[in-house]
Amino acid sequence: MILGISYDVIRWEERDLIEKAKKLGIEVFPIHIPSFDFNAISNVDVIIQRAVSFYHAISSTILMEERGNKVINPSATLQICENKLFTTSLLRRNNIMVPETRIAFSREKALEYARSIGYPVVIKPLMGSWGRMVAKADTEDSLEGLLEYAEYSRLPFYNVFYIQKYVKKPNRDIRVFVIGDEVPVGIYRVNEKNWKTNTALGARAEPLKIDGEINEIALKVKQVIGGFFLGVDLLEDKELGYLVSEVNGVPEYKNTVRVNNYDVSIKLLSSIKEIYRR
Repeated sequence: MILGISYDVIRWEERDLIEKAKKLGIEVFPIHIPSFDFNAISNVDVIIQRAVSFYHAISSTILMEERGNKVINPSATLQICENKLFTTSLLRRNNIMVPETRIAFSREKALEYARSIGYPVVIKPLMGSWGRMVAKADTEDSLEGLLEYAEYSRLPFYNVFYIQKYVKKPNRDIRVFVIGDEVPVGIYRVNEKNWKTNTALGARAEPLKIDGEINEIALKVKQVIGGFFLGVDLLEDKELGYLVSEVNGVPEYKNTVRVNNYDVSIKLLSSIKEIYRR
């Protein structure tokens, strides 16, 4: 099997995938997106999309799919995962629990929705990752300031206001990984100092024992979103149980490997290899 690895920046995950592929006897075809001629792809059986930039990821995936290449994850999945409204809407339509969410197209409507949800609320950009530009508003005054800032942004999607009820989670959230039809590993992301639990913002990873309910939710998310390799983020609500917060189509997993002593790269590559043999 010849495996393409599409990337723009080499991180720990990409280096580990290349190293583990060699151990499994898989030939690696590197695809450096900024310098690659996409007319030159040939004899590649499967491509793993690992671009940091969403626009690099979605655009290069579309080009590769146009040439008939199988990409993990496909462009349709990447598009859904990147847009929080798209993700939330699909999950709600399929009866998967998410935090209470409202979408507003004006400052006045956003404030009205926040009052109906009840403070504190969280305001998020429709697109983005690593917790950037995500803010918690404890009062109407603080929300007005955030909305004004968003209104004057040069990015048009900041003028669609994604308002979500703040979930009083226990200083942590959950990230689990779906590989094929399995949910083999996950972590708690813990932060006692900040309500944000992204490891990119200083949260620490701790091992997670995946129970039957988490497994069922994650597989249902995969069934709805599509794709082969997903990072599913869950929040623990005292009254409602597990709520799906976000879904990542190009998930990082360095910290998961470190705290669980579980080889995500080997599992991913072995699963791809098994499907290719079929």
